[in-house]
Amino acid sequence: MRPRGRRFQHQETKPANRINQYIRVPQVRLVGDNIENPGVYSTNEAIKIADALDLDLVEISPKADPPVCRVIDYQKFLYQQKKKQKEMKAKAVKVVVKEIRFGPNTDDHDYNFKLKHAEKFLNEGAKVKAYVFFKGRTILFKEKGEILLLRFAQDLGEIGKVDQLPKLEGKRMIMFISPKKKK
Repeated sequence: MRPRGRRFQHQETKPANRINQYIRVPQVRLVGDNIENPGVYSTNEAIKIADALDLDLVEISPKADPPVCRVIDYQKFLYQQKKKQKEMKAKAVKVVVKEIRFGPNTDDHDYNFKLKHAEKFLNEGAKVKAYVFFKGRTILFKEKGEILLLRFAQDLGEIGKVDQLPKLEGKRMIMFISPKKKK
C-alpha cells in the first residue's frame, strides 16, 4: 500500500555544521573575533553570548575536546566556505591527457607525423598517452610495439619524461609521457 499524501516529500537538508540548539555537548571552547574572553563555556552560556551579539553559535571542530565553536553569522560562514572551495577548484591543476595511437607496423612518415603532434601536446603542458593497438594476429609483434614506443620516448626525451614504461594491457601496449618542468 502506498503512503497517502504528496508523491515527493520535501526533506530538509542537514546543515554541514551543528549550530545553536543542535550542539548537544555540555561544554564548548568559544573562539572568534567578536569574543572578549575566548575560552571554555557551558553550551547554554555560549548560546546566550551568541544571541546577545545577534549571531549564531557554529561548531567548527566537533572532534576536539571540548568541541570548538565560533560566534558568527552562519549564512556568511557558508558563503565564505563555498567561495574558498570555488577558489581551490579554480587553482587545481587540470591534467589533460592526449592519446596517440600506433599500429605495430607504423611507417616512418606516420611516426614522424604523430611525433610532431606529441611534441605540440607536451609543449602545451598536456600528458601524452601513447599506445600500440594490436589487431587480430598482430599481437605476435609485441616486441615491435615495444621498440616503437621506446623509440618514441627517446625522440621526445628533450621535452618529456616517461612516467610509465611500455606495458601490455590486453590488446594495447601503453606508455605515458609527461612534459618536463620548464626552468
